[in-house]
Amino acid sequence: MKKQIGVIGGGAAGMMAAITAAREGARVTIFERNDRVGKKILQTGNGKCNLGNRALSVECYHGTDLQWIGKALERFDTEDTIRFFQSIGLMIKEKNGYLYPVCEQAAAVLDVLRYELQALDVEIVFARKIIKVERMDSGKLLVSDGEKEWLLDAVIVTCGGKAAPATGSDGSGFKIAKRLGHTCTLTVPALVQLRCQETDLLKGIAGVRADSEIRILCDGEEVCRERGELQLTDYGISGIPVFQLSRSVNYRLRERRECVAQIDFLPELSEEEYRKLQESRKLLQGDRTAEEFFTGILHKKLTSTLLKLAGIRLATPMREIPEEKIRNFYGLCRNFRLHITESNPYENAQVSAGGVAVTEVKETMESMRCPGVYFAGEILDVDGRCGGYNLQWAWSSGYLAGYHAAQ
Repeated sequence: MKKQIGVIGGGAAGMMAAITAAREGARVTIFERNDRVGKKILQTGNGKCNLGNRALSVECYHGTDLQWIGKALERFDTEDTIRFFQSIGLMIKEKNGYLYPVCEQAAAVLDVLRYELQALDVEIVFARKIIKVERMDSGKLLVSDGEKEWLLDAVIVTCGGKAAPATGSDGSGFKIAKRLGHTCTLTVPALVQLRCQETDLLKGIAGVRADSEIRILCDGEEVCRERGELQLTDYGISGIPVFQLSRSVNYRLRERRECVAQIDFLPELSEEEYRKLQESRKLLQGDRTAEEFFTGILHKKLTSTLLKLAGIRLATPMREIPEEKIRNFYGLCRNFRLHITESNPYENAQVSAGGVAVTEVKETMESMRCPGVYFAGEILDVDGRCGGYNLQWAWSSGYLAGYHAAQ
């Protein structure tokens, strides 16, 4: 008799777990609440699907136990991911260490996974939201959606966290884990945009993109920083560096701490280079207006806003502007502050931080609370940076859960 394994959730981790378990000889059933598997995969990498990253490091992850996460990534790393997808027919290319399908279509990634599930005779039960997993006296595991029940030898829970609930990740997996006796750490949206208090000011610079360094100050002290292309919106700030910072900000906002984004729009200049720049530009002063004189440093919309904040009118001749106001403008170019009030909700987040504490999960991904139950993917308290790291976690944890559940 083949071992009967159920996989709750047909996302990236769930499909990897199902394929791996089936390759190991198990009879696998995926329970998917939607009418199709892999909906969230189609949204990744702006539809191009960033599969992973050559620069795989545990430092690119957050969670309750980084050492535990690191060991899992070592057992199924980037090279294993490449070999796996090549084995099911997907051609992969690399851009600065980032891995994508050659066709740059997330749909192709989903298709090769679906075809492999079919080839391995994995059963998929659609439109079933599992609400309970219970271990029976016989050692079997009872899985129920409230109407129908299934008896299985092992169950792999891969129904995601709370990000992108429209794809099925609504946090229901945490309820299953808690009923099994697991601790779930506090969840917040991660890899998400941040909303700011100064909306009237932001309306004038919405749409501006600028290479920037962003420092997050909490109660006046710097807690983290990132550099990259910042996107200014009518409600706040966005872009990859903001996404990277959002997790840390959201946890501190939950503690009701004041969070301020301090933005340097000229991060490539040292303090000495910036001082020399200001001195050299004095030669341009002549009879120019403030608008004419300051053109060429930053985006035009951003320059106009910063001049207004510095108390300088665009049409004012430079010779009439006090030196103090000029210094104020130059200061704002490197120290523009926005008060963060919240992030966008889970609907806009790429992942959620928090989840099932990995300190209660074996290195095989098996539960320490309920033998025969395994976890993989975003439901665990593991989240990564932008750049393919979260999908890599899905492949790594899904493989380990599927392999060990089938043994």
